Amino acid sequence: MTATGAQVIASFIESLGVEHVFGVGGANIEDLFLAVQQRRPRLTAILAKHEHAAGTAADAYARLRRSIGVVMVTSGGGALNLTAALGEAMASRVSVLAIVGEPPTALQGRGAFQDTSGVNGVVDVRVAFGALSVWCERVRRADDLPVTLAAAARAAWQRQGPAVLLVAKDVQQATTAESAITAGVPDASTRHERDAAGIDSALELLRTGASVIIAGDEVARADARAELTAFAQALGAPVAVTPDARDAFDNGDSSFVGVAGAMGHEEAATALAESPVWVLVGTRLPLLARTGHESLLAGKALLALSSDAPFVSGATTLHVDGSLRQNLRALTAGLDPAVVTRRSRRPPDGPARFEVTNGPLTSAAALGLVQRVIPDDAVVLIDAGNTGAQAVHHLTAPRDGRWLVAMGMAGMGYTFGAAVGAACATGRRCFVFAGDGAFYMHGLDIHTAVQHHLPITYVIFNNRAHGMCLVRERLLLGAVAGYNEFGPASIGRGLHAMFPALPAADCGTGEQLSEALQHLSGVGGPAVVCVELDEVETPPFVTFRIAAAAAQGEPR
Repeated sequence: MTATGAQVIASFIESLGVEHVFGVGGANIEDLFLAVQQRRPRLTAILAKHEHAAGTAADAYARLRRSIGVVMVTSGGGALNLTAALGEAMASRVSVLAIVGEPPTALQGRGAFQDTSGVNGVVDVRVAFGALSVWCERVRRADDLPVTLAAAARAAWQRQGPAVLLVAKDVQQATTAESAITAGVPDASTRHERDAAGIDSALELLRTGASVIIAGDEVARADARAELTAFAQALGAPVAVTPDARDAFDNGDSSFVGVAGAMGHEEAATALAESPVWVLVGTRLPLLARTGHESLLAGKALLALSSDAPFVSGATTLHVDGSLRQNLRALTAGLDPAVVTRRSRRPPDGPARFEVTNGPLTSAAALGLVQRVIPDDAVVLIDAGNTGAQAVHHLTAPRDGRWLVAMGMAGMGYTFGAAVGAACATGRRCFVFAGDGAFYMHGLDIHTAVQHHLPITYVIFNNRAHGMCLVRERLLLGAVAGYNEFGPASIGRGLHAMFPALPAADCGTGEQLSEALQHLSGVGGPAVVCVELDEVETPPFVTFRIAAAAAQGEPR
Protein backbone atom coordinates (compact mmCIF):
# COMPACT_ATOMS: atom_id res chain seq x y z
CA MET A 1 0.00 0.00 0.00
CA THR A 2 1.18 3.51 -0.79
CA ALA A 3 0.11 6.90 0.52
CA THR A 4 1.01 10.53 0.00
CA GLY A 5 3.14 12.33 2.55
CA ALA A 6 0.07 14.32 3.62
CA GLN A 7 -1.88 11.11 4.19
CA VAL A 8 0.95 9.71 6.31
CA ILE A 9 0.87 12.88 8.46
CA ALA A 10 -2.92 12.72 8.82
CA SER A 11 -2.73 9.07 9.82
CA PHE A 12 -0.11 9.88 12.42
CA ILE A 13 -2.20 12.72 13.87
CA GLU A 14 -5.15 10.37 14.25
CA SER A 15 -2.93 7.81 15.98
CA LEU A 16 -2.20 10.40 18.69
CA GLY A 17 -5.83 10.25 19.76
CA VAL A 18 -6.42 13.76 18.46
CA GLU A 19 -9.93 14.43 17.12
CA HIS A 20 -9.61 18.10 16.12
CA VAL A 21 -6.77 19.96 14.42
CA PHE A 22 -6.66 23.73 14.03
CA GLY A 23 -5.22 25.90 11.34
CA VAL A 24 -5.54 28.34 8.47
CA GLY A 25 -5.29 27.07 4.90
CA GLY A 26 -3.04 28.10 2.04
CA ALA A 27 -1.39 26.70 -1.07
CA ASN A 28 1.48 25.05 0.77
CA ILE A 29 -0.63 23.31 3.42
CA GLU A 30 -3.79 22.48 1.43
CA ASP A 31 -2.70 18.89 0.72
CA LEU A 32 -2.57 18.18 4.47
CA PHE A 33 -5.95 19.85 5.03
CA LEU A 34 -7.38 17.59 2.33
CA ALA A 35 -5.86 14.48 3.90
CA VAL A 36 -7.27 15.44 7.32
CA GLN A 37 -10.74 16.09 5.95
CA GLN A 38 -10.73 12.71 4.23
CA ARG A 39 -10.64 11.20 7.73
CA ARG A 40 -13.87 12.81 8.90
CA PRO A 41 -15.55 12.27 11.30
CA ARG A 42 -12.64 10.68 13.17
CA LEU A 43 -10.49 13.75 12.52
CA THR A 44 -11.84 17.25 11.90
CA ALA A 45 -10.03 20.38 10.74
CA ILE A 46 -11.22 23.57 12.43
CA LEU A 47 -10.47 26.62 10.29
CA ALA A 48 -9.48 29.63 12.39
CA LYS A 49 -9.53 33.21 11.17
CA HIS A 50 -5.90 33.86 12.12
CA GLU A 51 -2.93 31.60 12.74
CA HIS A 52 -2.51 33.01 16.25
CA ALA A 53 -6.01 31.77 17.10
CA ALA A 54 -5.28 28.39 15.52
CA GLY A 55 -2.16 28.07 17.67
CA THR A 56 -3.90 29.06 20.89
CA ALA A 57 -6.74 26.66 20.09
CA ALA A 58 -4.21 23.82 19.81
CA ASP A 59 -2.60 25.04 23.04
CA ALA A 60 -5.88 24.95 25.00
CA TYR A 61 -6.85 21.62 23.42
CA ALA A 62 -3.57 20.11 24.67
CA ARG A 63 -3.95 21.52 28.18
CA LEU A 64 -7.50 20.24 28.61
CA ARG A 65 -7.08 16.86 26.91
CA ARG A 66 -3.72 16.21 28.61
CA SER A 67 -2.49 15.32 25.15
CA ILE A 68 -0.86 16.93 22.13
CA GLY A 69 -2.55 19.78 20.28
CA VAL A 70 -2.04 20.05 16.52
CA VAL A 71 -1.94 23.21 14.40
CA MET A 72 -1.40 23.41 10.61
CA VAL A 73 -0.43 26.59 8.75
CA THR A 74 1.04 27.60 5.42
CA SER A 75 4.34 29.34 4.76
CA GLY A 76 5.16 33.05 4.65
CA GLY A 77 2.96 35.30 6.75
CA GLY A 78 0.90 32.32 7.85
CA ALA A 79 3.93 30.73 9.47
CA LEU A 80 5.09 33.98 11.04
CA ASN A 81 1.62 34.66 12.44
CA LEU A 82 1.97 31.46 14.49
CA THR A 83 5.01 32.62 16.46
CA ALA A 84 3.17 34.34 19.34
CA ALA A 85 1.02 31.28 20.04
CA LEU A 86 4.06 28.99 20.02
CA GLY A 87 5.83 31.40 22.35
CA GLU A 88 3.00 30.93 24.85
CA ALA A 89 3.12 27.15 24.47
CA MET A 90 6.89 27.20 24.94
CA ALA A 91 6.76 29.39 28.06
CA SER A 92 3.87 27.42 29.58
CA ARG A 93 5.27 23.99 28.68
CA VAL A 94 2.35 22.90 26.48
CA SER A 95 2.77 19.98 24.06
CA VAL A 96 1.85 21.29 20.61
CA LEU A 97 2.73 19.80 17.21
CA ALA A 98 2.91 22.54 14.58
CA ILE A 99 3.03 21.43 10.95
CA VAL A 100 4.11 24.24 8.63
CA GLY A 101 3.90 23.96 4.87
CA GLU A 102 6.63 25.36 2.62
CA PRO A 103 6.94 26.01 -1.14
CA PRO A 104 7.99 23.13 -3.42
CA THR A 105 11.63 22.24 -2.90
CA ALA A 106 12.60 23.04 -6.50
CA LEU A 107 11.31 26.62 -6.14
CA GLN A 108 12.91 27.42 -2.80
CA GLY A 109 15.44 30.22 -3.10
CA ARG A 110 14.22 30.98 -6.64
CA GLY A 111 11.59 33.61 -5.89
CA ALA A 112 8.85 31.24 -4.70
CA PHE A 113 5.79 32.87 -3.20
CA GLN A 114 5.88 32.95 0.62
CA ASP A 115 9.32 31.31 0.66
CA THR A 116 10.52 30.62 4.21
CA SER A 117 13.21 28.07 3.34
CA GLY A 118 16.27 30.15 4.20
CA VAL A 119 17.72 29.32 0.76
CA ASN A 120 19.52 32.06 -1.18
CA GLY A 121 18.98 34.75 1.43
CA VAL A 122 15.21 34.39 1.99
CA VAL A 123 13.59 34.25 5.44
CA ASP A 124 14.36 31.04 7.32
CA VAL A 125 11.52 30.13 9.67
CA ARG A 126 13.54 27.24 11.04
CA VAL A 127 15.69 29.79 12.83
CA ALA A 128 12.63 31.60 14.23
CA PHE A 129 10.78 28.46 15.24
CA GLY A 130 13.95 26.93 16.62
CA ALA A 131 13.94 29.57 19.36
CA LEU A 132 10.24 29.03 20.09
CA SER A 133 10.13 25.25 20.26
CA VAL A 134 11.71 22.22 21.89
CA TRP A 135 12.22 20.63 18.46
CA CYS A 136 12.20 21.95 14.87
CA GLU A 137 13.17 20.08 11.70
CA ARG A 138 12.59 20.10 7.93
CA VAL A 139 11.45 16.93 6.22
CA ARG A 140 13.34 16.42 2.96
CA ARG A 141 11.71 13.15 1.79
CA ALA A 142 8.29 11.62 2.24
CA ASP A 143 9.97 8.33 3.18
CA ASP A 144 11.38 10.06 6.28
CA LEU A 145 7.99 11.16 7.60
CA PRO A 146 7.13 8.23 9.92
CA VAL A 147 10.41 8.47 11.83
CA THR A 148 10.45 12.27 11.88
CA LEU A 149 6.83 12.56 13.01
CA ALA A 150 7.48 10.16 15.87
CA ALA A 151 10.54 12.20 16.90
CA ALA A 152 8.50 15.42 16.84
CA ALA A 153 5.67 14.02 18.96
CA ARG A 154 8.11 12.43 21.39
CA ALA A 155 9.93 15.74 21.84
CA ALA A 156 6.69 17.70 22.31
CA TRP A 157 5.45 15.24 24.92
CA GLN A 158 8.58 14.43 26.87
CA ARG A 159 10.09 17.92 26.80
CA GLN A 160 6.68 19.59 27.26
CA GLY A 161 6.63 22.24 24.58
CA PRO A 162 5.90 22.86 20.91
CA ALA A 163 7.56 20.81 18.18
CA VAL A 164 7.61 22.20 14.63
CA LEU A 165 7.71 20.16 11.44
CA LEU A 166 8.46 22.02 8.19
CA VAL A 167 7.13 20.13 5.17
CA ALA A 168 7.46 21.32 1.56
CA LYS A 169 4.47 20.96 -0.74
CA ASP A 170 6.17 18.37 -2.94
CA VAL A 171 6.95 16.25 0.14
CA GLN A 172 3.27 16.35 1.10
CA GLN A 173 2.32 15.23 -2.41
CA ALA A 174 5.01 12.58 -2.89
CA THR A 175 4.01 8.91 -2.74
CA THR A 176 5.64 6.68 -0.15
CA ALA A 177 5.09 3.28 1.41
CA GLU A 178 2.28 3.42 3.98
CA SER A 179 3.86 2.52 7.30
CA ALA A 180 2.03 1.24 10.34
CA ILE A 181 1.54 4.15 12.73
CA THR A 182 1.22 3.25 16.39
CA ALA A 183 2.12 6.48 18.18
CA GLY A 184 -0.36 7.28 20.93
CA VAL A 185 0.25 9.64 23.84
CA PRO A 186 0.56 8.30 27.40
CA ASP A 187 -1.36 9.78 30.30
CA ALA A 188 0.28 12.88 31.78
CA SER A 189 0.59 11.25 35.18
CA THR A 190 2.99 8.65 33.78
CA ARG A 191 5.41 11.16 32.27
CA HIS A 192 7.90 10.61 35.15
CA GLU A 193 8.29 8.17 37.97
CA ARG A 194 8.15 8.99 41.66
CA ASP A 195 11.25 10.67 43.15
CA ALA A 196 11.82 8.23 46.04
CA ALA A 197 14.95 9.92 47.42
CA GLY A 198 13.33 13.35 47.24
CA ILE A 199 10.24 12.12 49.10
CA ASP A 200 12.28 11.07 52.13
CA SER A 201 13.95 14.50 52.30
CA ALA A 202 10.60 16.23 51.78
CA LEU A 203 9.02 14.37 54.70
CA GLU A 204 11.86 15.50 56.95
CA LEU A 205 11.36 19.11 55.84
CA LEU A 206 7.61 18.99 56.45
CA ARG A 207 8.20 18.05 60.08
CA THR A 208 10.16 21.25 60.77
CA GLY A 209 7.20 23.66 61.00
CA ALA A 210 3.74 24.67 59.90
CA SER A 211 3.30 24.58 56.13
CA VAL A 212 1.32 26.47 53.53
CA ILE A 213 0.68 25.06 50.06
CA ILE A 214 0.85 27.16 46.89
CA ALA A 215 -0.67 25.16 44.03
CA GLY A 216 -0.01 25.88 40.36
CA ASP A 217 -1.48 25.00 36.98
CA GLU A 218 0.52 21.79 36.70
CA VAL A 219 -1.86 20.25 39.26
CA ALA A 220 -4.93 20.24 37.02
CA ARG A 221 -2.90 19.53 33.88
CA ALA A 222 -1.48 16.41 35.56
CA ASP A 223 -4.94 15.41 36.84
CA ALA A 224 -3.59 15.61 40.39
CA ARG A 225 -6.37 17.58 42.09
CA ALA A 226 -7.60 14.63 44.16
CA GLU A 227 -4.04 13.88 45.27
CA LEU A 228 -3.49 17.53 46.25
CA THR A 229 -6.68 17.55 48.32
CA ALA A 230 -5.65 14.40 50.19
CA PHE A 231 -2.16 15.79 50.79
CA ALA A 232 -3.49 19.11 52.09
CA GLN A 233 -5.85 17.29 54.47
CA ALA A 234 -3.07 15.06 55.78
CA LEU A 235 -0.74 18.03 56.20
CA GLY A 236 -3.41 20.24 57.75
CA ALA A 237 -2.16 23.14 55.67
CA PRO A 238 -3.94 26.13 54.15
CA VAL A 239 -3.89 26.16 50.33
CA ALA A 240 -3.30 29.16 48.10
CA VAL A 241 -3.24 29.00 44.31
CA THR A 242 -1.33 30.87 41.63
CA PRO A 243 -3.36 33.21 39.36
CA ASP A 244 -3.52 30.62 36.58
CA ALA A 245 -4.53 27.74 38.85
CA ARG A 246 -7.78 28.46 40.64
CA ASP A 247 -8.92 25.03 39.42
CA ALA A 248 -6.09 23.29 41.28
CA PHE A 249 -8.07 23.22 44.54
CA ASP A 250 -11.73 23.52 45.54
CA ASN A 251 -12.32 27.25 46.06
CA GLY A 252 -15.06 26.47 48.60
CA ASP A 253 -12.89 24.21 50.77
CA SER A 254 -12.28 25.42 54.33
CA SER A 255 -8.51 25.17 53.70
CA PHE A 256 -8.60 27.49 50.68
CA VAL A 257 -7.07 30.94 51.30
CA GLY A 258 -7.34 32.40 47.81
CA VAL A 259 -4.89 33.56 45.18
CA ALA A 260 -1.24 34.32 45.92
CA GLY A 261 0.74 37.09 44.30
CA ALA A 262 0.00 40.26 42.37
CA MET A 263 -3.77 39.74 41.97
CA GLY A 264 -4.17 37.85 45.21
CA HIS A 265 -5.96 37.96 48.55
CA GLU A 266 -5.03 39.12 52.03
CA GLU A 267 -5.84 35.74 53.57
CA ALA A 268 -3.29 34.08 51.27
CA ALA A 269 -0.67 36.69 52.15
CA THR A 270 -1.31 36.15 55.87
CA ALA A 271 -0.96 32.38 55.56
CA LEU A 272 2.32 32.80 53.67
CA ALA A 273 3.68 35.21 56.28
CA GLU A 274 2.78 32.88 59.16
CA SER A 275 4.14 29.64 57.65
CA PRO A 276 7.84 28.76 57.96
CA VAL A 277 7.52 26.10 55.21
CA TRP A 278 6.15 26.88 51.75
CA VAL A 279 5.18 23.85 49.66
CA LEU A 280 5.03 24.67 45.95
CA VAL A 281 2.90 22.08 44.15
CA GLY A 282 2.95 22.24 40.37
CA THR A 283 4.39 25.74 40.11
CA ARG A 284 7.79 27.37 39.77
CA LEU A 285 6.37 30.46 41.52
CA PRO A 286 6.80 33.00 38.71
CA LEU A 287 6.76 36.75 39.39
CA LEU A 288 2.99 37.32 39.30
CA ALA A 289 2.49 34.44 41.75
CA ARG A 290 4.93 35.89 44.28
CA THR A 291 4.63 39.68 43.87
CA GLY A 292 4.10 41.16 47.32
CA HIS A 293 5.62 38.12 49.04
CA GLU A 294 9.28 38.43 47.95
CA SER A 295 10.41 39.97 51.24
CA LEU A 296 9.22 36.84 53.07
CA LEU A 297 11.19 34.33 51.02
CA ALA A 298 14.58 34.74 52.70
CA GLY A 299 13.44 33.19 55.96
CA LYS A 300 11.29 30.40 54.53
CA ALA A 301 11.98 26.76 53.75
CA LEU A 302 10.86 25.96 50.21
CA LEU A 303 9.69 22.51 49.08
CA ALA A 304 8.89 22.39 45.35
CA LEU A 305 7.01 19.50 43.77
CA SER A 306 7.14 20.38 40.07
CA SER A 307 8.59 19.44 36.69
CA ASP A 308 11.24 22.16 36.92
CA ALA A 309 13.05 23.81 39.81
CA PRO A 310 11.39 26.98 41.21
CA PHE A 311 12.40 30.42 40.00
CA VAL A 312 13.24 31.45 43.58
CA SER A 313 15.07 30.10 46.63
CA GLY A 314 14.38 30.23 50.35
CA ALA A 315 16.53 29.71 53.40
CA THR A 316 16.30 26.02 52.49
CA THR A 317 15.17 24.84 49.06
CA LEU A 318 14.32 21.28 48.05
CA HIS A 319 13.08 20.40 44.57
CA VAL A 320 11.36 17.03 44.08
CA ASP A 321 11.02 16.05 40.41
CA GLY A 322 8.95 13.28 38.88
CA SER A 323 5.28 12.40 38.63
CA LEU A 324 3.25 14.94 40.57
CA ARG A 325 0.46 12.47 41.32
CA GLN A 326 2.82 9.77 42.54
CA ASN A 327 4.88 12.18 44.63
CA LEU A 328 1.77 13.60 46.32
CA ARG A 329 0.49 10.09 47.07
CA ALA A 330 3.84 9.10 48.55
CA LEU A 331 4.00 12.20 50.75
CA THR A 332 0.44 11.70 51.96
CA ALA A 333 1.17 8.09 52.84
CA GLY A 334 4.38 9.06 54.64
CA LEU A 335 2.98 11.86 56.79
CA ASP A 336 2.52 11.14 60.48
CA PRO A 337 -0.36 13.30 61.79
CA ALA A 338 1.15 13.17 65.25
CA VAL A 339 4.20 15.20 64.21
CA VAL A 340 2.60 17.55 61.67
CA THR A 341 2.26 21.14 62.88
CA ARG A 342 -1.30 22.40 62.36
CA ARG A 343 -3.09 25.71 62.84
CA SER A 344 -6.73 26.38 63.60
CA ARG A 345 -8.30 28.47 60.89
CA ARG A 346 -11.54 30.28 60.23
CA PRO A 347 -13.56 29.31 57.16
CA PRO A 348 -12.92 31.55 54.14
CA ASP A 349 -15.35 34.19 53.07
CA GLY A 350 -17.84 33.03 50.45
CA PRO A 351 -18.18 34.62 47.01
CA ALA A 352 -19.18 38.27 47.06
CA ARG A 353 -22.89 38.90 46.61
CA PHE A 354 -24.06 41.82 44.50
CA GLU A 355 -27.51 43.34 44.36
CA VAL A 356 -29.08 43.72 40.96
CA THR A 357 -29.56 47.45 40.50
CA ASN A 358 -30.22 49.87 37.69
CA GLY A 359 -27.02 51.77 38.46
CA PRO A 360 -23.71 51.67 36.55
CA LEU A 361 -21.77 48.41 36.63
CA THR A 362 -18.36 47.83 38.12
CA SER A 363 -16.13 44.95 37.07
CA ALA A 364 -16.54 43.24 40.44
CA ALA A 365 -20.33 43.50 40.37
CA ALA A 366 -20.51 42.22 36.78
CA LEU A 367 -18.27 39.28 37.62
CA GLY A 368 -20.44 38.47 40.62
CA LEU A 369 -23.52 38.33 38.41
CA VAL A 370 -21.86 36.17 35.77
CA GLN A 371 -20.53 33.84 38.48
CA ARG A 372 -24.13 32.81 39.23
CA VAL A 373 -24.69 31.30 35.79
CA ILE A 374 -21.37 29.45 35.34
CA PRO A 375 -22.04 25.67 35.47
CA ASP A 376 -19.99 23.53 37.84
CA ASP A 377 -18.27 21.76 34.94
CA ALA A 378 -17.56 24.82 32.79
CA VAL A 379 -14.20 25.93 31.40
CA VAL A 380 -13.26 29.50 32.36
CA LEU A 381 -10.73 31.31 30.17
CA ILE A 382 -9.22 34.59 31.42
CA ASP A 383 -7.49 37.07 29.11
CA ALA A 384 -4.73 39.51 30.01
CA GLY A 385 -5.06 43.11 31.21
CA ASN A 386 -7.46 44.86 33.57
CA THR A 387 -10.21 42.33 32.94
CA GLY A 388 -7.83 39.47 33.67
CA ALA A 389 -6.72 40.95 36.99
CA GLN A 390 -10.32 41.59 38.07
CA ALA A 391 -11.44 38.09 37.05
CA VAL A 392 -8.55 36.31 38.76
CA HIS A 393 -9.27 38.20 41.97
CA HIS A 394 -13.07 38.05 42.04
CA LEU A 395 -14.16 34.89 40.20
CA THR A 396 -14.02 31.42 41.70
CA ALA A 397 -13.24 28.35 39.63
CA PRO A 398 -16.10 25.97 38.78
CA ARG A 399 -16.06 23.07 41.22
CA ASP A 400 -15.73 20.40 38.52
CA GLY A 401 -14.48 22.61 35.70
CA ARG A 402 -11.23 24.07 34.45
CA TRP A 403 -9.52 27.47 34.59
CA LEU A 404 -7.16 28.69 31.85
CA VAL A 405 -4.99 31.80 32.07
CA ALA A 406 -2.08 32.10 29.63
CA MET A 407 0.60 33.31 32.05
CA GLY A 408 3.58 32.31 29.90
CA MET A 409 3.49 35.26 27.52
CA ALA A 410 0.24 36.84 28.82
CA GLY A 411 -0.64 37.76 25.26
CA MET A 412 -3.86 39.73 24.88
CA GLY A 413 -6.44 37.92 22.78
CA TYR A 414 -5.32 34.40 23.77
CA THR A 415 -8.79 33.41 24.95
CA PHE A 416 -10.61 33.85 21.63
CA GLY A 417 -8.71 31.07 19.89
CA ALA A 418 -8.21 29.08 23.08
CA ALA A 419 -11.96 28.92 23.72
CA VAL A 420 -12.43 27.20 20.36
CA GLY A 421 -9.86 24.58 21.34
CA ALA A 422 -11.38 24.25 24.82
CA ALA A 423 -14.88 23.69 23.45
CA CYS A 424 -13.62 21.08 20.99
CA ALA A 425 -11.58 19.35 23.70
CA THR A 426 -14.32 19.13 26.31
CA GLY A 427 -17.72 19.76 24.71
CA ARG A 428 -18.52 21.84 27.81
CA ARG A 429 -19.75 25.41 28.09
CA CYS A 430 -16.75 27.76 28.01
CA PHE A 431 -16.74 31.27 29.47
CA VAL A 432 -14.32 33.84 28.04
CA PHE A 433 -13.53 36.95 30.11
CA ALA A 434 -11.71 39.54 28.03
CA GLY A 435 -11.43 43.30 27.64
CA ASP A 436 -12.28 45.37 24.60
CA GLY A 437 -8.58 45.76 23.79
CA ALA A 438 -8.13 41.98 23.61
CA PHE A 439 -11.30 41.73 21.52
CA TYR A 440 -10.01 44.24 18.99
CA MET A 441 -6.83 42.17 18.64
CA HIS A 442 -8.24 38.68 18.04
CA GLY A 443 -11.95 38.78 18.82
CA LEU A 444 -13.20 38.02 15.34
CA ASP A 445 -12.38 34.38 15.87
CA ILE A 446 -15.81 34.45 17.50
CA HIS A 447 -16.83 33.72 13.91
CA THR A 448 -15.23 30.28 14.25
CA ALA A 449 -17.47 29.57 17.24
CA VAL A 450 -20.48 30.73 15.23
CA GLN A 451 -19.47 28.57 12.26
CA HIS A 452 -19.21 25.43 14.40
CA HIS A 453 -21.97 26.31 16.90
CA LEU A 454 -19.57 25.95 19.83
CA PRO A 455 -20.82 26.37 23.43
CA ILE A 456 -18.89 29.55 24.29
CA THR A 457 -20.14 32.55 26.26
CA TYR A 458 -17.99 35.63 25.68
CA VAL A 459 -18.06 38.26 28.43
CA ILE A 460 -16.33 41.36 27.05
CA PHE A 461 -15.62 44.31 29.36
CA ASN A 462 -15.75 47.55 27.42
CA ASN A 463 -13.99 50.45 29.15
CA ARG A 464 -12.94 52.04 25.85
CA ALA A 465 -9.24 51.70 26.59
CA HIS A 466 -6.21 49.49 27.00
CA GLY A 467 -7.16 49.66 30.66
CA MET A 468 -4.03 48.22 32.28
CA CYS A 469 -1.79 50.55 30.27
CA LEU A 470 -3.98 53.55 31.06
CA VAL A 471 -3.84 52.77 34.78
CA ARG A 472 -0.07 52.56 34.56
CA GLU A 473 -0.01 55.99 32.94
CA ARG A 474 -2.06 57.47 35.75
CA LEU A 475 -0.28 55.85 38.68
CA LEU A 476 3.27 55.39 37.47
CA LEU A 477 3.71 58.28 35.02
CA GLY A 478 1.45 60.78 36.69
CA ALA A 479 -0.23 61.64 33.39
CA VAL A 480 -2.73 60.46 30.80
CA ALA A 481 -1.27 60.69 27.32
CA GLY A 482 -4.47 59.61 25.63
CA TYR A 483 -3.11 57.01 23.23
CA ASN A 484 -4.45 54.12 25.32
CA GLU A 485 -8.03 55.37 25.10
CA PHE A 486 -10.53 54.30 22.43
CA GLY A 487 -13.60 55.85 20.90
CA PRO A 488 -17.01 54.44 21.88
CA ALA A 489 -18.27 51.24 20.27
CA SER A 490 -21.29 48.99 20.67
CA ILE A 491 -19.49 45.65 20.52
CA GLY A 492 -22.50 43.45 21.26
CA ARG A 493 -24.81 45.11 18.75
CA GLY A 494 -22.01 45.20 16.20
CA LEU A 495 -21.34 41.48 16.48
CA HIS A 496 -25.03 40.65 16.22
CA ALA A 497 -25.26 42.79 13.08
CA MET A 498 -22.30 40.89 11.58
CA PHE A 499 -23.54 37.47 12.67
CA PRO A 500 -27.35 37.54 12.96
CA ALA A 501 -27.43 34.02 14.43
CA LEU A 502 -25.21 35.15 17.34
CA PRO A 503 -27.12 36.29 20.45
CA ALA A 504 -25.36 39.39 21.78
CA ALA A 505 -26.15 42.23 24.16
CA ASP A 506 -24.56 45.43 25.48
CA CYS A 507 -25.24 45.86 29.22
CA GLY A 508 -24.62 49.03 31.21
CA THR A 509 -26.53 48.20 34.41
CA GLY A 510 -26.96 45.25 36.70
CA GLU A 511 -30.55 44.82 35.61
CA GLN A 512 -29.57 44.70 31.95
CA LEU A 513 -26.76 42.22 32.61
CA SER A 514 -28.93 39.98 34.79
CA GLU A 515 -31.66 39.96 32.15
CA ALA A 516 -29.20 39.21 29.34
CA LEU A 517 -27.59 36.35 31.26
CA GLN A 518 -30.98 34.83 32.01
CA HIS A 519 -31.98 35.11 28.35
CA LEU A 520 -28.72 33.56 27.14
CA SER A 521 -28.75 30.69 29.64
CA GLY A 522 -30.74 28.52 27.23
CA VAL A 523 -28.52 29.18 24.22
CA GLY A 524 -26.74 26.06 22.96
CA GLY A 525 -24.09 27.73 20.81
CA PRO A 526 -22.03 30.89 21.23
CA ALA A 527 -23.30 34.07 22.88
CA VAL A 528 -21.83 37.48 23.69
CA VAL A 529 -22.39 39.78 26.65
CA CYS A 530 -20.63 43.13 26.54
CA VAL A 531 -20.31 44.83 29.95
CA GLU A 532 -20.25 48.61 29.52
CA LEU A 533 -18.09 50.25 32.19
CA ASP A 534 -18.32 53.99 32.86
CA GLU A 535 -14.66 54.32 33.73
CA VAL A 536 -11.29 52.59 33.66
CA GLU A 537 -10.94 51.04 37.09
CA THR A 538 -7.71 50.38 38.95
CA PRO A 539 -7.59 46.59 39.20
CA PRO A 540 -6.72 44.62 42.37
CA PHE A 541 -3.02 44.55 41.52
CA VAL A 542 -0.52 44.88 44.36
CA THR A 543 1.90 47.20 42.53
CA PHE A 544 -0.97 49.56 41.73
CA ARG A 545 -2.12 49.58 45.35
CA ILE A 546 1.39 50.46 46.45
CA ALA A 547 1.70 53.22 43.83
CA ALA A 548 -1.71 54.67 44.74
CA ALA A 549 -0.85 54.70 48.44
CA ALA A 550 2.50 56.38 47.74
CA ALA A 551 0.80 59.04 45.61
CA GLN A 552 -1.51 59.85 48.52
CA GLY A 553 1.29 59.82 51.08
CA GLU A 554 -0.04 56.71 52.82
CA PRO A 555 2.20 54.00 54.32
CA ARG A 556 2.92 51.10 51.96
